[in-house]
Amino acid sequence: MTAGTGAPRPARKRRGWSMAPLIIFAIIAALFAFALTAGDPSKLPSALIGKPVPATEFPPLEDLVENGKPVPGFGAADLGRGKVSVVNFWASWCVPCVEEHPLLIELRQRTGVDIYGVNHKDQPTNGRRFLGRYGNPYTAVGTDRTGRAAIEWGVYGMPETFVINGRGEIVHKHVGPISKESLERQLLPAIAAARETAATQ
Repeated sequence: MTAGTGAPRPARKRRGWSMAPLIIFAIIAALFAFALTAGDPSKLPSALIGKPVPATEFPPLEDLVENGKPVPGFGAADLGRGKVSVVNFWASWCVPCVEEHPLLIELRQRTGVDIYGVNHKDQPTNGRRFLGRYGNPYTAVGTDRTGRAAIEWGVYGMPETFVINGRGEIVHKHVGPISKESLERQLLPAIAAARETAATQ
């Protein structure tokens, strides 16, 4: 009788330990989801702040033309040539991208900063239609068809915006759509600070 009651115990223990990784993963996933949906997503940390931009290349958006000339793509070498710049990840299927787009145009008008757009996991036709409808604030428009480059840049979702200093280092990251408040309190000061730092070096 003792053998009969004691035999199942090791099996139950093994099943419990085998479930532990799944439980841990579920807890971590829940915490991450909460961080993305609660509070201010722009406060999510980035390990890339203060580091050079990832060595990525963004091919041009196919058949995108402005003033009769093809709009070029860009790469890491185009960023940080002594000038402060902004990189914005966007997509035509992204509703918040539509909301922030007028503020990108305002940012360009107010600062004169070069804004580099990355069309993420999009169809070229849709990307061109988006810019044709809402305007093109970008100096260059690259593409990230597979999403690989976004991973290297630590992008959480669309849209995301990065301020790059004159040395090609990421000095500010904004997660989510730019708002009037974040434009005034975060992006414009970050650009001004990057320019001031460059002027004193």
